[in-house]
Amino acid sequence: MTDLPPLREVIARHGLSASKALGQNFLFDQQLLDRIAAVPGDLSGKKVLEIGPGPGGLTRALLRAGAEVTAIEMDTRCLPALSELAMAFPDRLRVIEGDALKLNHDAVMGGEPYAILSNLPYNVGTALFTRWMGGEEWPPLWTSLTLMFQQEVAQRIVAKPGSSAYGRLAVLAQWRAEAKMAMKVHRSAFTPPPKVMSAIVHVEPAEMPEGVSARLLERLTEAAFGQRRKMLRQSLKGVAGAVETLEEIGIDPQRRAETLEVDDFVRLARALG
Repeated sequence: MTDLPPLREVIARHGLSASKALGQNFLFDQQLLDRIAAVPGDLSGKKVLEIGPGPGGLTRALLRAGAEVTAIEMDTRCLPALSELAMAFPDRLRVIEGDALKLNHDAVMGGEPYAILSNLPYNVGTALFTRWMGGEEWPPLWTSLTLMFQQEVAQRIVAKPGSSAYGRLAVLAQWRAEAKMAMKVHRSAFTPPPKVMSAIVHVEPAEMPEGVSARLLERLTEAAFGQRRKMLRQSLKGVAGAVETLEEIGIDPQRRAETLEVDDFVRLARALG
């Protein structure tokens, strides 16, 4: 790693700049990047998936941590810089050109357990997160998610009932996983600086409650929080049997979605299932 040119030099040589359309913001601070790579624990010899590596700032930190990295990048401008990094670590870095939203990540990782660490492009972060948290099969092949989001999105993932940030993302993240805010990242750490602050969220799979359909729970949260100002008796009318079942399990239909605990949504999904 000591023989690698500074990242700023690599970016200048390849004429790279952060693309607003792709939601890119570059990080150069090696100490900060090393702290992010350390969040999930020891990565020595472990498989890691990185989405949107850009010129490879976090990728370098992951390699310094001993990880075997697979990086998916759709910005063709960044591929030459990543190829140089891959050549320096032929057995440690694999670069795949493509759209992460369209790829099967488990297949890309060879069907083996892997961690996901990414400074996610802002425009696809939520879509990727809900995909990783979804699906009936649990636990997933990924062993942990360490993801950078806009701070507002990160707060919505770890939010507790009754708070303004509590909503669908919080339920999806917490009903069968442990989610926590690992660290905040000031906007000044990026080039160019975004208009908002960022934060790192760390998620690890937990035990899945028995008798609960993930798809049904997703439908319930989508309906309940899609009209969060309305009482549950109104917002859940589109989910067959939901309003009647609320009363059966002791939840007042006049409550609003943000007042329900995660376990309340789980009980409702189980009863409906």
